[in-house]
Amino acid sequence: MPKLDAIDRKILSILQADSRITMQDLAERVGLSVSPCHRRVKLLEENGIITRYGAMVDQKSLGLHVSVFISIKLERQKEEDLNRFAKAISGWSEVLECYLMTGNRDYLLRVVAADLASYETFLKTKLTRLNGIASIESSFALSQVKYSVSLPV
Repeated sequence: MPKLDAIDRKILSILQADSRITMQDLAERVGLSVSPCHRRVKLLEENGIITRYGAMVDQKSLGLHVSVFISIKLERQKEEDLNRFAKAISGWSEVLECYLMTGNRDYLLRVVAADLASYETFLKTKLTRLNGIASIESSFALSQVKYSVSLPV
């Protein structure tokens, strides 16, 4: 991974806050002319530091009022079981995040649903139908205290 200097870090910080900023405005804010700023952004993209650009969408405005954190324990932790689970959940739009964990659970998922009935449908028609799951524990978020996708740079 290439070494990031202060200008690269400032570019990343600004782009994380506003990925729609014009190259002209970005260049001005970091103290460069447009061409060198554009080259730096392209290098950050080519080196895999900037992986994509996107829009942040409010989940509740889409009618997704329920956030659930699900702890999964598999019956076995063999590589083929882990891969089978990861492949199955990767296509489910309800699953926003999935982490392979250490400790007494194998996976932690963050799932969104419109309501409890929708979550129950997800649980019954998708998650509980996967082979190799020993236990499923659901925890419902009451409110969101903090949410950020901006990394500290």
